[in-house]
Amino acid sequence: MTRSPDAARMKRDLAALVGINTENPPGREIEAATFLHGLLAEAGFDLTMSEYKPGRVNLVARLANGPGSSFAFNTHMDVVPAGEGWSSDPFALREADGRLYGRGTCDCKGPLIAMVEALRMLAADRSAWSGTLLGVFVADEEIASEGARFYAASRPRIDNAVIGEPTSNATFTAHKGSLRPVVRVLGVPAHSGTPDLGENAIYRAAELLGLIREHHQTVVRHRTHPLVGAASLTVTRIHGGHADNVLPGACDLLLDRRMVPGEDEAAAKREIADLLLLAHERFGLRAEIIDYRATTGGATETALDEPIVQASLAACRAHGKGDPGPFGFQGACDLVHFRELGAQGTVIGPGALAMAHKADEFVPVDEFLAASLIYRDVAQSMLRPER
Repeated sequence: MTRSPDAARMKRDLAALVGINTENPPGREIEAATFLHGLLAEAGFDLTMSEYKPGRVNLVARLANGPGSSFAFNTHMDVVPAGEGWSSDPFALREADGRLYGRGTCDCKGPLIAMVEALRMLAADRSAWSGTLLGVFVADEEIASEGARFYAASRPRIDNAVIGEPTSNATFTAHKGSLRPVVRVLGVPAHSGTPDLGENAIYRAAELLGLIREHHQTVVRHRTHPLVGAASLTVTRIHGGHADNVLPGACDLLLDRRMVPGEDEAAAKREIADLLLLAHERFGLRAEIIDYRATTGGATETALDEPIVQASLAACRAHGKGDPGPFGFQGACDLVHFRELGAQGTVIGPGALAMAHKADEFVPVDEFLAASLIYRDVAQSMLRPER
């Protein structure tokens, strides 16, 4: 097995990938997928590009190497918009003080290139592992996980997976899920000069806001998980009225419900519907759920005694992580979609989550290189011939 990654090649590939703008929206991952296709074709992988919407593409690399289980590396090609405040061009990789700067360097193009390097190392020496090795690089994780959902819908066989996200090369085994209902509170329009002739939907929404806050404080936040913390319910957007001189007949609230592993999404939806019924009983308030905004998905976890968790902890520790975990994400990622396929999985990647989605995003060079070895070792452990 190759002992060390090719640092110059990894930096060169990361520079090329960062230079391909995949800001989401609109995403347009097709150019990034085409670039990665070329890298992995040279390494001997069978490759499939699936365009599920114009310009929105998943790339799947596959290498069959005898009997055994199926192991996948997964991460995403899209990035959040660069925004303002950068010290240099966000789409031109810059190295300074042991860091690689650019949009996506830690979320998630750095983890992706580290996975590509691990795939290369594994393909170059097939004597130490047996089974099917996959690289599943998807579109649209940052908004709705459309790419992962599209891939999972084909029901591929995946026994174990490592998801690439910025964890500072620690092992994460759980993450929260998210649910975002749009609630419309109804009123009765009237001229603003005669408000007593109507019913102000914004005032009625204020009554519902109190119930939402009360439900979070007394019920939801008491549902906790040892790795991801507490569940939550809050309001993140509000919109009401359509003219300056008209009493608003409707007011829309966007709720943000964060679920912890063990919570059921259908039950969370019923609970919110019951809250609206309570508002009607208590205040005579008329409200309905009119939409659910797209999210990454539900909550999930992998049991700590699973072999992939133990292999991940050992690999992180072996390659410089003094406290390898396990930990849990406050947010969400695509692990849930692989768990729904029946796969056991962990989340590992170079770079700190605190630097994701910010100006001057960076990945430390040492973590970037070490991640390729961590990925390689976890895959090799899970694809041992005796397994």
